[in-house]
Amino acid sequence: MNFLKKVFGVPLVLRIAIGLVLGIVLGLLFPQASFIGVLGTLFIGALKGVAPILVLLLVISSLSVAGKNLGKRFTMVIALYIASTLIAALIAVLASYMFPVTVVLASTEEMSAPGSLSDVFSNLLTNMVMNPVACVMNANYVGILFWAILTGLSIRKFTDDSTKTVLKDISTAVSVTISWIIQTAPFGILGIAFTTVSDKGLMVFTSYGKLIVLLVGCMLFQALVINPLIVAVSLKKNPYPLVFRCLRESAVTAFFTRSSAANIPINMALCEKLGLHKDFYSVSIPLGATINMDGAAITITVMSLAAAKSLGIEVHILHALILSIVATLGACGASGVAGGSLLLIPMACSMLGVPQDIAMQMVSIGFMIGIIQDSLETALNSSSDVLITATADFAQKNKNLSAEANA
Repeated sequence: MNFLKKVFGVPLVLRIAIGLVLGIVLGLLFPQASFIGVLGTLFIGALKGVAPILVLLLVISSLSVAGKNLGKRFTMVIALYIASTLIAALIAVLASYMFPVTVVLASTEEMSAPGSLSDVFSNLLTNMVMNPVACVMNANYVGILFWAILTGLSIRKFTDDSTKTVLKDISTAVSVTISWIIQTAPFGILGIAFTTVSDKGLMVFTSYGKLIVLLVGCMLFQALVINPLIVAVSLKKNPYPLVFRCLRESAVTAFFTRSSAANIPINMALCEKLGLHKDFYSVSIPLGATINMDGAAITITVMSLAAAKSLGIEVHILHALILSIVATLGACGASGVAGGSLLLIPMACSMLGVPQDIAMQMVSIGFMIGIIQDSLETALNSSSDVLITATADFAQKNKNLSAEANA
């Protein structure tokens, strides 16, 4: 018992780092020991299994008792979500012009992808009105949010306090269950790292190197320069303590799970540690997992411009800026499309005159480098959900304190 207390007394991030190192070592030394990878499968499966239920209950419970001052917070957080995603796409455009990348295009299997922006949003709207039970079963967060918002608002208006209390107690119980699962993260990361190294080795770090460097550079610039700038302007203080905490406690797990859905409970727990308004973050975090897609916008833009460059197509800067807007809108709907941001590449490529078969080859390349691209994309998307949520919450609290001081 004392041993377990000592183990769980070690910071979770340090335990995850130890699990990561062990996973890499075991993957290199014993690549055939596939049973080790089961730890990662179980961890991600547990998080994905309970996350839809948690989001549904938290959003319903929060909206049913939501305070009067949440409106301004939601307005600000939505504006920041969209602005940061657009800026990320613009950064990707500028970087692609400054450091143009060409790739060797290879054959690819036939895949299904949305052909236009209207296809993306048609799919998004269809998912929104899916059967609510099917939404939970299939982890369709667009539909979960839609039905949870409607249900939460109706409960707020037409039921008494006892019903709201029961909902709050149930959501709290599910949150505690999630916290127990999160404590097993080091074992899950060990299994994930083992599977990655035993399957792919270190080859992925050298294949398509320039493209990977461009994607990584854009995402790091967004995480370490643009997002801190947004926080600094909004809060008028040094943003990096908050930025680094979000990266340390959210981005690390998101990087290895490569699932924004699986990281929602972890982001919820971080918001609670930061002292944010629970009624606010329990809606804002799932919303961010749906529409706050900085990494997706970067991926769509960089891969599309690389395809055009590889074919010798000259893209005018104004055309590229329009592409960044389309990438932003497409990224916001990425969660409603099977395959996420990669299968939105053909949509963007069509704007640049890139043939569909070439665009699908870029999708194939995306899957090849996905171990890095998708991991970083998810880490950026998920950690910025917490960062922007905290920024909006702290900004509103500062305004309230200022108003009280002047009263």
